[in-house]
Amino acid sequence: MENSKPYRDFGDFLREVFPHKVQKISINAGFTCPNRDGTKGFGGCTYCNNQTFSPEYCHTEKSVTEQLEEGVRFFSRKYPDMKYLAYFQAYTNTYDELDSLIAKYEEALSYPDVRGLIVGTRPDCMPEALLDYFAALSKEKFVMIEYGLESTLDRTLVRINRGHTHAESEDAIRRTAAKGIYTGAHLILGLPGESRDEILHHADVLSTLPLTTLKLHQLQLIRNTRMAKEQAEHPEQFHLYTADEYIELVIDFIERLNPSIVVERFVSQSPKELLIAPDWGLKNFEFTAKVNKRILERNARQGRLFTPSSSERLLPGR
Repeated sequence: MENSKPYRDFGDFLREVFPHKVQKISINAGFTCPNRDGTKGFGGCTYCNNQTFSPEYCHTEKSVTEQLEEGVRFFSRKYPDMKYLAYFQAYTNTYDELDSLIAKYEEALSYPDVRGLIVGTRPDCMPEALLDYFAALSKEKFVMIEYGLESTLDRTLVRINRGHTHAESEDAIRRTAAKGIYTGAHLILGLPGESRDEILHHADVLSTLPLTTLKLHQLQLIRNTRMAKEQAEHPEQFHLYTADEYIELVIDFIERLNPSIVVERFVSQSPKELLIAPDWGLKNFEFTAKVNKRILERNARQGRLFTPSSSERLLPGR
């Protein structure tokens, strides 16, 4: 399918892969995280309040099947022929005993009309045995592993208490893609201590990796997080972008990004009751419309400033 947009869009990517409409259903399977349970640290990442990305139907007291049932009921009202991807989203969804993990994935895959998995995790939580399971599964079902990188700068990863290095991020991405599995990454733009040039350089770094998809979102200050406390005490160390500033930033970013990488999103929207700043008063689709309008005004396109490396990149599924 020819891409008519000035960037590789996630919806277009799904239409290339599936002959029917698909929708992600978020699941909270009750996992924790190695820098919450003491393995690597306590308290989690400084910006993290997990409530910001768990839908109403997604609660740990409900089974995987119950969460899928409620999600499917919600979406099937409008699209009765919709198929689904089980999105293991909250916390670190590869952080448990192998048998327990596989049991939850298989429970999701056994639900009617579920066509595959998207599994969100950390780069330091992908054992080879689990990767082998996903590789075998990907021959029959859609499988995407989505790694939270957040930054490519080690000093930032230390500051936000990620508990892993960028080298570990690159290793996990390369190992996953090498097994033919769709591989995604997540990045936060605007973390404290990063200059605009350093933020844009993330695009150069990620462009050398065998990524299928990339999610971007703006730094948000969330109530009851250590980062919110840091910003209140040292506001001079933070730059909270206005909507217009951030639009220019993400367009500059994707112009440097390898054009083969699918841009899944530009922005994230936290619940209003948890969000301190920036509050742009825009829903995700409204913000994306503004980005698209500005891209046309600038005659911008993904990869315009990208310089390919001498080695050819091979993406899963291509």
